[in-house]
Amino acid sequence: MAELSTIARPYAEALFAVAKTGDMAKVGSELSALASVAAHEGLQELVKNPNVSRSAVLETIIAAIKSPLSSATSNFLSAVVQNGRTALLPEIAGQFAALKNASEGASDAHITSAFELSAVQLADLTASLQRKFGLQLKPTVSVDASLIGGVRVNVGDQVLDTSVQAQLERMRVALMA
Repeated sequence: MAELSTIARPYAEALFAVAKTGDMAKVGSELSALASVAAHEGLQELVKNPNVSRSAVLETIIAAIKSPLSSATSNFLSAVVQNGRTALLPEIAGQFAALKNASEGASDAHITSAFELSAVQLADLTASLQRKFGLQLKPTVSVDASLIGGVRVNVGDQVLDTSVQAQLERMRVALMA
């Protein structure tokens, strides 16, 4: 939803600006944990309940994290909850990660493979993709047997699909034309 991303952007940018002066990695990991908690169905119901105060929501989130938050993240969380934007935490976390990656000249790479990749295969593939995209990549790998063979790589809004399934689909389209 474009509306959610528009609302989340100023929050992500503000936290990013504060995190640049402190421990960026710690703030990023804390924000990821907050996003996971905020995405939980039980918390979403609690937030929507008009009989539950925002301070109670804040206390619940902090209790669910089970580890102390940095002052930057704690202040940020208070502002988000008090403004009624708790549901935006997953979107804010995504935008924060994108800002962090951009500042580091990096990007997340979602690799879907037809088979499990060994550590050596993943390292070789990542090195090759880094040369192709000109970015430091942070790979996450999943397995999808329906690809038959090969890999599908998503880096930002770019997709590189070398799977057998994609090749068969291109052949089908060419034969139908």
